[in-house]
Amino acid sequence: MKVEKTDFLIVGSGIAGLSLALKLKDFGEVVILTKKRKFETATSLAQGGIACVMGEDDSFDLHIQDTLIAGDGLCDRKIVELVVRSAPERIAELLSLGVNFDRDPDDPRKFHLGLEGGHSRRRILHVGDYTGRAIENVLIERVVASSNIRLLEHHFVADLLLSETGEGRRLVSGVLAFDLLHGEPKIYLADFVALCTGGAGKVYLYTSNPDTATGDGIALAARANCRIANMEFFQFHPTCLYHPKAKNFLISEALRGEGAILLNPEGKPFMHRYDPVRKELAPRDIVTRAIDFELKKTGGECVYLDITHLPSDYIKKRFPYIYETCLKYGIDITTQPIPVVPAAHYLCGGVYTNEYGQTDILNLFAVGECAYTGLHGANRLASNSLLEGLVFAHQASLKIKELYPQLKGRVPPPRINEPKIEDIKDEKIFISHNWDLIRKIMWDFVGIVRSIKMLEFAQKRLNLLIEEISANWGGFYLDLDVMELKNIAIVAELIVRSAISRKESRGTHYLLDYPEKREDFLKPTILLLNGFSI
Repeated sequence: MKVEKTDFLIVGSGIAGLSLALKLKDFGEVVILTKKRKFETATSLAQGGIACVMGEDDSFDLHIQDTLIAGDGLCDRKIVELVVRSAPERIAELLSLGVNFDRDPDDPRKFHLGLEGGHSRRRILHVGDYTGRAIENVLIERVVASSNIRLLEHHFVADLLLSETGEGRRLVSGVLAFDLLHGEPKIYLADFVALCTGGAGKVYLYTSNPDTATGDGIALAARANCRIANMEFFQFHPTCLYHPKAKNFLISEALRGEGAILLNPEGKPFMHRYDPVRKELAPRDIVTRAIDFELKKTGGECVYLDITHLPSDYIKKRFPYIYETCLKYGIDITTQPIPVVPAAHYLCGGVYTNEYGQTDILNLFAVGECAYTGLHGANRLASNSLLEGLVFAHQASLKIKELYPQLKGRVPPPRINEPKIEDIKDEKIFISHNWDLIRKIMWDFVGIVRSIKMLEFAQKRLNLLIEEISANWGGFYLDLDVMELKNIAIVAELIVRSAISRKESRGTHYLLDYPEKREDFLKPTILLLNGFSI
């Protein structure tokens, strides 16, 4: 089995991982492991943009307040202030790397700023409606050009390797990874490991997330007995394209920012009944529940997003990616309303970290959607996610550089045992069946609106599935479907256990049995894995 040593090991190739790599490259060798191709990330799919105070009528205080309101009482104000006030500097770095945000057509000296739900001012920097892809391309170009960074595709990290210092302090000393192209296990030793693995939308049947979003970083940290926080707060995006041939295609909130109206299955506006002031620009949890209620009331399969009242040329220029994609499916958004439904979109919880992205293990960091920082609280404000990845990549780099002199070369090596690799043989049908079961259980019983009965039913079914997975596929497999199945099972269990423990309704967690907020729940839900491991 191959064993390689590096200074900094990063798992994931989205905005968090790539940004962190670029900040560490001058201090040592960086290895990035990503389980599929380097651009198959949630970052690449991000349409809306990055929130940053830029307008003359805007202020840090307004952005902070908007974030706190969306987070519904559970944001860490200190973290919110850090992120919002750091935004201009992080945006300046992207500009220096070559990201060309759209300019105001009336004044090219200024940026064109979009408006999205929950924002009281226009502050969304964007590149058309494919901002994430534009950023990802620039960051990958810079990473590939660096002689001190190696980006290895098709490498799945199966386990964290832990060791202890003489004082009994736990450290991560590397990872066990599977080279999926060559079908072999590898050990990567490192002084620092950063989990930048993104979210877990694939735990649900319908999601806007890429196929890579299986909660890998959260499962890895949970197995290492790190605290996991706020898993009950899974944000459902109100508007994903509803079409039998479309997969995971998001219809950006920016359309509503430019005046798009939601229509129920009968073709009538409805948001004024749920949020009379903000209407379509209410926070995502409110809009999603309104759509869910309208669908259940009317028996319809989808609602509609109508932007046809805007000039055709403007729509094509402002939303070229959405226009072209919808047209491919026979929908001309300049003349037809877009059929949309909610889908699992963003995990507001994750691996518990401090303001530097540190986990419960000194040299293990978590950055981006896989981390809980306290920024999002019970519901993420639109376009704060890419910003979070940038800010905490910077924060993590500061702490890593501070710890580097004392840890470089001093992390105790792990005890390396050759992993026994099991064969799948004819079991693929069982794997895919369990995949589908978990995702359907989560969608049906742990979705937009929940009840204690639904959650307890889901928990019983998941526990049975976890026992079956452990009994049949408890070892290591050079098969991505098996290893991801284990991770979504762990993440699903954490989500359900967290949701059962929060007996109130707040943000994205709406519980029919407890429809009101409760003051005694004004704190994050923190869990450990409770000993089971698969």
